[in-house]
Amino acid sequence: MRRKKIDLILSSFGVVLTVFFVVAGSLLLVGANFARSTVTDQLASQNIAFDADASKLPADLASWAGTPVTDGPSAKAYSDMIAEHVLAATGGKSYSEVSGQWFADGKPGPSADQNNPNSYDIRMTAFMGNSLRGLLLNAYAFWTIGTIALIAAWVVFALALVSLVFTVLGFRHASHADEIPPARAPELQNA
Repeated sequence: MRRKKIDLILSSFGVVLTVFFVVAGSLLLVGANFARSTVTDQLASQNIAFDADASKLPADLASWAGTPVTDGPSAKAYSDMIAEHVLAATGGKSYSEVSGQWFADGKPGPSADQNNPNSYDIRMTAFMGNSLRGLLLNAYAFWTIGTIALIAAWVVFALALVSLVFTVLGFRHASHADEIPPARAPELQNA
């Protein structure tokens, strides 16, 4: 096969590869934007924000004071704060443990005195807190997936650029390639 023909075949494959990378990168970018904008829209509509007074927040979350929860990292941080509050309210027990205590106490209803919560109140606090944490962590997970897709999109676009450069160089080389004559079998000499 002649060199020019090989260059044209490889360069044509380069065109297909470049188009594939551009399409794949575009789809990853659309997915990233969808995930991140959906998380932002859903969280923003809930009007969740950290207390503006940093002294009311756990020490490791003080830097979030006054910040609205509108993205994955802020949702994760708010979830961490809820976890601390739930642990404080339950005395460090899990939902399963406080629920078991509620059953053991004969499944009482809510306490009439809010300053003296019973096992029902503690169970409900654990349930609601863990549910909110799960929802916020779900938002954080989708935000993270969107971020990974965004990084992947830029990597794939870079691959498309590299592929395009090599494709152009291949077509350029093909246009200047000298025709190489086919190889000839050595002539056999009879002695």
